[in-house]
Amino acid sequence: LLSCRLYCEEAKDPKRRSCQTVLAEALDIIIRSFAPILPHLAEEVFQYIPYKKDSEGVFRTGWINASSAWKKPGIEEAIEGACAMRDSFLGSISGKNALEYEVIIVIEPGLLFELMEALQAEETSSASQLNEIMMASQTTLLSELPKETPSDANIIKGTFLINLEGGDICEQSSYKVIARPIAKAKCPRCRRYLAESSSTPCPRCLQVLAAGKGST
Repeated sequence: LLSCRLYCEEAKDPKRRSCQTVLAEALDIIIRSFAPILPHLAEEVFQYIPYKKDSEGVFRTGWINASSAWKKPGIEEAIEGACAMRDSFLGSISGKNALEYEVIIVIEPGLLFELMEALQAEETSSASQLNEIMMASQTTLLSELPKETPSDANIIKGTFLINLEGGDICEQSSYKVIARPIAKAKCPRCRRYLAESSSTPCPRCLQVLAAGKGST
């Protein structure tokens, strides 16, 4: 998830910048957490942070002060639900390369489907948060099984319990996961199987490369 955003997206892309923001916030909290027991190490790490403008030191800049903006209702449940589906997907391919597959997730309309839509607005995507969590080359989110689904398709079924607002909202939702080998070539840049040939970058990488040339 991190490597795809940091190394494959355009330098100023919001997805890449948001990833850097999360890493910076996590590092700041970790440093302040172990500062009382490892003061010299914490101070040394703090002084080497390249984007810090103050030089007062970790002990003069206060304790952990995480913003309430980080806590958004439903996000934790959405990630946990997506991880449960990812486990079902990875279990169905028995240790094979997940990038060689496309995933179809089927969830009946309801709260779980809405949570997954927050991670993937499009029906099919190779760059959504949901697809990054699934670790596949492409993910499709549907409310019913596709009509062309073969009768012998390996459909993994599972359930996920959603617990929101301290238990005031509880909903047991079922889902289905279908893993299909993807019929495209491996992109030499992002290594996802989305290219027309193994010597040509996929459409997303071509777009990023073109944008990079235009900004230089």
